[in-house]
Amino acid sequence: MPTQISVTSYYYRRGGAEAVMLDQNELLADRGWDIVPFAMEYEKNLQTGYDDYFVEEIDFASDYTRVEKVRKVVKSVYSLEARREISRLIDDVRPDIVHAHNVYHHLTPAIFGAIQKKGVPAVMTVHDLKIGCPSKLMLASDGVCERCHGGKTWNAVQQRCLKGSLPLSAVAAVETTLHNLLGSYKKNVDLFVLPSHFHMNKLIDWGLPAEKARYVPNAVDVSGLVPDYTPGDRFVFVGRLSEEKGLLTFVNAVAAAGVSATIVGTGPQERELRALVESTGADVEFAGYQTGDALFNIVRAAKALVLPSECYENAPVVLLEAYGVGTPVLGSNLGGIPELIQVGITGELATAGSVSSFAEQLSALAERPDSELADMGRAGRAFVEERFSRSHYLQGLVDVYRELGVAA
Repeated sequence: MPTQISVTSYYYRRGGAEAVMLDQNELLADRGWDIVPFAMEYEKNLQTGYDDYFVEEIDFASDYTRVEKVRKVVKSVYSLEARREISRLIDDVRPDIVHAHNVYHHLTPAIFGAIQKKGVPAVMTVHDLKIGCPSKLMLASDGVCERCHGGKTWNAVQQRCLKGSLPLSAVAAVETTLHNLLGSYKKNVDLFVLPSHFHMNKLIDWGLPAEKARYVPNAVDVSGLVPDYTPGDRFVFVGRLSEEKGLLTFVNAVAAAGVSATIVGTGPQERELRALVESTGADVEFAGYQTGDALFNIVRAAKALVLPSECYENAPVVLLEAYGVGTPVLGSNLGGIPELIQVGITGELATAGSVSSFAEQLSALAERPDSELADMGRAGRAFVEERFSRSHYLQGLVDVYRELGVAA
């Protein structure tokens, strides 16, 4: 029975990256693998038999003393504890491979040097742009930003890219610079798995070794999702209510097009969005946080899912899930979104940040015959079944492992 150490900062279904990790672990376990988790201590973590190896929690929202804050900051850049504990875990379980997901700030890329020293192959699934960009989004206050290209990470400090904070941005810039100099990723990770061609090509341009990059698209299990190809009356957005998601553009476009929309999710921009709805008179309702059947029912009943992102999205799982329930998608022509939308077949694209472009597409979709929207829904369902199935994902993963000599 092959053994994998599955590495992530949070070991519960916290967000998209953790969902991909847990689904991957389930696929491998069904194939006969023994999955051993390694993470940060956290109260919401799933129960495991390996908590004794987990590293101390870091939460910068906590009321640490000044000395404790300094210690935590140093640890968030380079964690000696994580190096020590993963070395101990490797000695005890003797894995065939280590597969890492998000490790930044809590475990840190310091673990990869320890893994290499033990002679165990290391794979990392890259869920964002953090390897190149200190803020991981390649986004500044003035929009998409690539100022740090070529190692010019001081720009992250000048732009205050992390939450508008000078200290946090400085720590992130130091972290990126240090691990670039140490080669924590480039030298110590054997292969990188990337879910979108866009992110793969962007990170290669930023210095990721092309010979180590492998495209493996995310999987969505649609077998339990019942599609409904009858178009609804409202457009829907699902996600975090934050600036990079393009929701100000979306609300203004809804108002300009005279259509109806539902926003599902919570986040720091909610108050501003509610004020904008009030001032524009846009027909937008806020459904709050939803999950499971309640969420799928909202998306299933929509005319189309809208992703107006104004950042370099990777491969949004919510888009694939919309296809799974038979709903077309209108997305920004930015990042990894365009490679998931077959224009005129499964959905449409609009210009990121352009109210007029989104309003035009919203109006066109609203006026399109129900039969055409139903055809789009059917095409989306077929697309996700053919290209993004669990079996397709598992095969891609197995191919990566076999490259490293691991019998999968």
